Amino acid sequence: MKKLVLSIVAVLFATIGNAQLNPVGNLTIFSEDGQKFYLELNGERYNTEPQTNVRIEELPNPYYSCKVVFADSSIPTLSKNTLDIADMDGIMQDVTYRIKNSNGKRSLKYYSSVPVEGNMPRPRNVAVYRYGTPNDMIMRADGVVVTETTTVQQSMGMGNSVGVGMNVGGVNMGVSINVPGETVMTTSTTTTTTSSGTRYNDNVRPNDNAPRGCRYAMSARDYDDAKATIKSISFDDTRASTAMQIISANCLNTSQIIGLLDLFSFEDTKLNLAKTAYGYCVDQNNYYKVVTAFKFDSSKEELNRYMQQNRR
Repeated sequence: MKKLVLSIVAVLFATIGNAQLNPVGNLTIFSEDGQKFYLELNGERYNTEPQTNVRIEELPNPYYSCKVVFADSSIPTLSKNTLDIADMDGIMQDVTYRIKNSNGKRSLKYYSSVPVEGNMPRPRNVAVYRYGTPNDMIMRADGVVVTETTTVQQSMGMGNSVGVGMNVGGVNMGVSINVPGETVMTTSTTTTTTSSGTRYNDNVRPNDNAPRGCRYAMSARDYDDAKATIKSISFDDTRASTAMQIISANCLNTSQIIGLLDLFSFEDTKLNLAKTAYGYCVDQNNYYKVVTAFKFDSSKEELNRYMQQNRR
């Protein structure tokens, strides 16, 4: 009889394992100019509070109907009937789209993507939701995990039944059959986390007035990993888009931004990165130092004009 019970448990674990292998994708949308918005997928609104960065995980389908509704009602709603989550080969992606502002006209544009892998780290400063559970936030934009619960139960009824129920990654499964002569055993484990995620660099003084809720620069370890990732990429365009994604998903201080710019040679690329990074800098009062990363006075003057126009 014990062999029967073990067989049932093995089948359940195999079924759950297969369920977890089903490909899913992740979607992140961020506002380039910091305008807050609500994100709707297939007619369901996910965030109850407007955000500048929204991420939805565990998307099972290769494309979705998407709508971006701005908190500022004067800004027209953006709609995309086919927003791709998979690539041309059908491989599910961790994909990022950006809300681009060109002279006051906004559009939703593809930004970057990488194939989904197990245990992918979540970007910082993003409100995270799970597909199919709108309004149920997983992680706040400040990195605090709202709730993460994993429950494992096994029970053996004495002379009546064997029941095994599991909830793994949002997949609920259970079975019950009659098995006589067994003892009762029940195990249940539930973990709930409400503490903050990875801390930012404690060497940086928190700036409560920083844009986009940026109070701490990214940690030294994360920053070193980011630089190593950029250095490992051969093509300039891919290196630049990766750097842009790192900047838009984190908060940085002036020194870190200069260090990233020093990885690039072309002035235009550096200037675009510097302009974007200004909105994610925790110490904008020191941003005048960033001009040291440029060779030409024209680039320095353009960055100074940008800072003047976007000073908060």
